[in-house]
Amino acid sequence: MQQSGTTQYRGYAVKPSAHYLPDGTFSSNLTLRRSDRRTGPMSYEFYSLGYFVSEADALEFSRRWARKWVDTRG
Repeated sequence: MQQSGTTQYRGYAVKPSAHYLPDGTFSSNLTLRRSDRRTGPMSYEFYSLGYFVSEADALEFSRRWARKWVDTRG
């Protein structure tokens, strides 16, 4: 699995990743983390958000998906 760097977005640590599959495509994956004073740390992991012919496309999709998820969830 290839990892991309972690970035911050609206209080979340966003860590996209892409996993190379046997058929030559890449699975788009994502880990989101957030610390809250009341509830403590929270972690969300999403796998196989989509499948792409390039690693770069898979990582970019994960980044965009993370922003939309955070924007709609808060």
